[in-house]
Amino acid sequence: MKIGWRGALGFVLSAALLVWTMREVSFAQVWDVLRQSSLPMFVVSALVATIIFPLRALRWRVILEPVAGDLSFGALWRSTAIGMMVNNVVPARAGELARAYALTREDRRVSFAAAFASLAVDRIFDAVTVVLLLVGAMFVSAFPEGTTISGQPINRVAIVSAVIAVGALAALVGMALFPSLVVRLWIGVMGRIAPRFVERGRHLLESFMSGLGALRSPTRFAKVLGWALVMWLCNGLAFWLGFLAVGIHAPFSAAIFLMGVIAIGVALPSSPGFFGVFEAAALAGLTLYRVPGDLAVSWALGFHLLSFLPITLIGLYYFGRLGLKFRELGEASGAKAGAAA
Repeated sequence: MKIGWRGALGFVLSAALLVWTMREVSFAQVWDVLRQSSLPMFVVSALVATIIFPLRALRWRVILEPVAGDLSFGALWRSTAIGMMVNNVVPARAGELARAYALTREDRRVSFAAAFASLAVDRIFDAVTVVLLLVGAMFVSAFPEGTTISGQPINRVAIVSAVIAVGALAALVGMALFPSLVVRLWIGVMGRIAPRFVERGRHLLESFMSGLGALRSPTRFAKVLGWALVMWLCNGLAFWLGFLAVGIHAPFSAAIFLMGVIAIGVALPSSPGFFGVFEAAALAGLTLYRVPGDLAVSWALGFHLLSFLPITLIGLYYFGRLGLKFRELGEASGAKAGAAA
């Protein structure tokens, strides 16, 4: 799989942020903290962090019910693990394409366009849930007046994130509820601009909107949101257990807040596995709770590495068992993504 300019930018940004994170903390200090940390607690933290991936697969099954109502959990779990592994080892966030493609290899009833559309729903629910939890954590946290993140007032960061997340969700809900209108708009606009793309685009658009079926049912919508809350609260618990491992004395709300800050941070271009971006966001978030830099960076590096390994190894195992190859995956995903563009 080719790196491309986005991947190269991600590597540069990750390296720069890692240097920035370590500007006042030495590796000797970090090693000293980690050496004195509770390894059993760190391992439990990593295991809890890994649980979010089967939870994600369960939520994905609810999202895909309108496409194929009896998808096996095993196929969804294996595809999810493969996608997360690819995100961890391949640049340019190829994991989403890999996850959708792996599912189409497991179950031919699900088209690539429908699988990829369902992942758009998956990520929008992530964004909305994380922002809701972040804002909730802000309300119960006693931040000093005038607290900022990257020079921006903390309330402005939360408001902008909420507007973007809710706006994206509203757009997808609109596409799900009014598919005929979306198709008519497509035909009307493209019929004037590029008539030869009308039919192919209409077919791809209809396939994409078939993956948005979860948003048409209030019951299914509630189920997806419920699974999202369970998943992200579980992730927050993993963060908090990691705090205990290194001796950070901060409330559970701090773990939820930090989870939101990191989720926003890793939206930036980065190297595979979000190294550098994760650590910089962790340091910035924990500084607001007056956590010393050596503890903050030690938690970030220790938790990141330990939570990175299990899902990467599991994904690699399933990747090999399914008979996939990175070259094949890159060509297939690239061709399908290009056709959908």
